[in-house]
Amino acid sequence: MAEQLRPTTKGLNLHGPTTREELVGTRPSIFSETFSWPLLTLADSALQHNIHTMARVCADHGVVHAPHVKTAMSRELYARQAAAGAWGATVATPAQLRTVLSWGAEKVMLANQLTDPRELRWLGHALEADPARQVWFWVDSARGVQLAARHLAVGSAGPPPGVGLLVELGITGGRTGVRSPAEALRLARAVHAAGLPLLGVAGYEGPLVDHTERPRAGRVIEYVRDLRSLAHAVEQEGLRERAPEAATRPVVSVGGSDVVDVVLTELGQRAPGQVQGIIRSGAYLTHDHGLCARANPWQHLGLALQPAARVWASVLSTPEPGLVLANIGRRDVPFDIDLPVALSRCRLQDDGTWGPVQPLTGWQVTRLNDQHAYLGPVAGQQPDPLQPGDVVGFGISHPCTLFDKWRTAVVVDDQLSVLDVVTTDF
Repeated sequence: MAEQLRPTTKGLNLHGPTTREELVGTRPSIFSETFSWPLLTLADSALQHNIHTMARVCADHGVVHAPHVKTAMSRELYARQAAAGAWGATVATPAQLRTVLSWGAEKVMLANQLTDPRELRWLGHALEADPARQVWFWVDSARGVQLAARHLAVGSAGPPPGVGLLVELGITGGRTGVRSPAEALRLARAVHAAGLPLLGVAGYEGPLVDHTERPRAGRVIEYVRDLRSLAHAVEQEGLRERAPEAATRPVVSVGGSDVVDVVLTELGQRAPGQVQGIIRSGAYLTHDHGLCARANPWQHLGLALQPAARVWASVLSTPEPGLVLANIGRRDVPFDIDLPVALSRCRLQDDGTWGPVQPLTGWQVTRLNDQHAYLGPVAGQQPDPLQPGDVVGFGISHPCTLFDKWRTAVVVDDQLSVLDVVTTDF
């Protein structure tokens, strides 16, 4: 059955019921009557480049990729990642786990401890009903082990098939996870003693990343090596579950977005010892013009990602010299790390159509309201003229706080004609 697109969705200006198939089949321009501003577009060429770049480097290093889909929470975008060889999906919450399983994902990692008895019971029954599925989650406390042992079991049969646990090694002052390898090993013994299937170890290196100085020989490498050593200790003590569907080697999972070159080296085929590295990078999918562009670990691999996301907005007002107001705001673009970047413009012509897309120079976003962006001149530059009705294309910083503001995004070709429509499930 063809999926109906809601006329009230932000960015769409549909007249009557229109299906995704009808919309994509006509391949309208984003400047057609079908759309309105603001509008989120994703460049198809950039998406394909980023997905296949990640897939290739992971395959080359013998590392598995389980993209963190909380970035976009899009069924259609995850389908692209899975088609390129992603092992499965990573999620952050039980609600996201339910959603991604509803997409038909066969393998999902919940990158947190599961502490709600209701969710544990639901997971136990869901896996019992579909033994082909695998769901892994993390544990970082004796309490977490007790809850899993008590509530995952279906009847007296013990843990359901397909479930797996990873002991989380954290960082002092950071997020979750036990704070030392010795404590993590004790917890691994507790998981094994409770009859729960332990597959390996996991962690998040983000608190150690310094964006002003590459940590190539620093604490990130030490941390990943601690994880690797912990996995070897788990293996030597015979604590790991050896079910064929889990992994032939002990699992070590890290994030990897900002230091992908480091973790590929430390967890790849050339790393000492035998572990199955799993990275969870998610923001790579769309990259950006801010945070991801600055971190840019791909340059150390001789590669580059491409920013895919752009938010288009209309100039509403030019009330005084040196001030332009556009109709995007905190409801439309990320602002937790950087403000949007004014990249391009389209002049509104006398016949009510827009001219070609041209680079925009001399303007920067200075602040945001809920529905307004304030643009001011860049010091030392002559700003291009802007007037009400012109359209400005903005790059974003930090994809993880972009997609939750949208229910629909359009995938476009290099001429800004629509190739696909993707939805989000926040």
